[in-house]
Amino acid sequence: MKVVIVGDGKVGYALTEQLAREDHDVVVIDSKRDVLRHLTEKLDVMVVNGNGANLSVQKAADVGNSDLLIAATSSDEVNMLCCVVARKLGCKHTIARVRNPEYTEQLLWLKEDLGLSMAINPEMATAREIFGLLQFPGFLKRDPFAKGRVEIVEIELKEGSPLIGKKLSELYQTVKVRALVCAVERKDNIHIPDGGFRLEAQDKIYVTAPYRDLAALIKALDIGRRKVRNVLIIGGGRIAHYLAVMLLDSGIAVKIIENKQTRCEELSELLPKADIIHGDGTEREVLLEEGIKATDAVVTLTDIDEENLLVSMFANHLGVPSVVTKINRVEYVEVLHQAGIESIVSPKILCATDIARYVRAMENTSGGSVISVHQLMDGRVEALEFVVTKSTHHRGEKLQKITLKPGMLISSIIRGGSVIIPKGSDTIELGDTLIVVTIAEQAIADLNEIFAEGV
Repeated sequence: MKVVIVGDGKVGYALTEQLAREDHDVVVIDSKRDVLRHLTEKLDVMVVNGNGANLSVQKAADVGNSDLLIAATSSDEVNMLCCVVARKLGCKHTIARVRNPEYTEQLLWLKEDLGLSMAINPEMATAREIFGLLQFPGFLKRDPFAKGRVEIVEIELKEGSPLIGKKLSELYQTVKVRALVCAVERKDNIHIPDGGFRLEAQDKIYVTAPYRDLAALIKALDIGRRKVRNVLIIGGGRIAHYLAVMLLDSGIAVKIIENKQTRCEELSELLPKADIIHGDGTEREVLLEEGIKATDAVVTLTDIDEENLLVSMFANHLGVPSVVTKINRVEYVEVLHQAGIESIVSPKILCATDIARYVRAMENTSGGSVISVHQLMDGRVEALEFVVTKSTHHRGEKLQKITLKPGMLISSIIRGGSVIIPKGSDTIELGDTLIVVTIAEQAIADLNEIFAEGV
């Protein structure tokens, strides 16, 4: 696909890197020559210098013949204008980064007039991700499918886990929850396991389960037993605001430590039910005074990665049950995991992943029935969600008779609002939604080969 990206900041660069890696034809527009020079030294992409909302600049980038324009500058207004110009030129799809919460209602009203295929808000997406993790603090990551009815969750098997030493065929006997382990990461090796696979300590397992069964799964695995009743947030930016609203609406007490007086005053007006503390949330004494030892969860949201990491390590040291850390630089995630920093969120990566998922679905379905493509294990494994249509092969056949590729697994079937964790005797039927987990390199091709050309 031909994709034009306007803006080469953190989000724009993450998008460019991911889409270029997936062999899309990427053109980047930015007004700063030195930024573009640095980009071309790192990635094999075309660049155009200029204002991305300018008609002549978009024509120079051949936006009119592009499949998608993504406007990811720091200005919401510029991004929306970029999309309007792009659609007028004939660009098929447009995505705008819109961060200001005051525009949310207008976007729903004006989306069609603006020609927007999608609007993204990295801060809102990050807040939702953190909120999901705090709902079930035993999980490292959560990925919802089928409008939230089924999820794939990441769990690390620590010493003492009832699953250690068990074959996957014994999973239900052990946890008494209908769930399926669809992928296992063990010492940097990927496994798409069968029933005979035996689990070991320190395995990171990816488990498919209906949303309603997640609480039962946590209880059965003896993880995250303490319900989050109060949360301490370090840093009072947009993410903190969005997250606090979600937490307060769920009856969870919120305390925010912010070092800017004016921002504290703003947050006090926006969040009258939250405790807003003016102070340096990275200082040990401030954290102790504000009761970090007694809190159920700490979320570090400052603009400096090093500060977030230090506070998170301190919270871990004090035994805080749940700690979530925001970072921008993700090159050292594995090292951070080894240091005990488990729940990590990155706004730019969340945003880039959502858009890349949208792009992959656009490119690979060609009008077919794939709904979405989700990445697991840092992109090494993909979970594809697709609808069974009249042209889909193997309708009505028992799963045990369908020959899947090595490293491929049907992890769940959604039928009429119900979630089926499949057994060999189950079938796939017209209108079902299937979640198929497979190694990333040939995910769509393998899916097409087995179920039908162009699913």
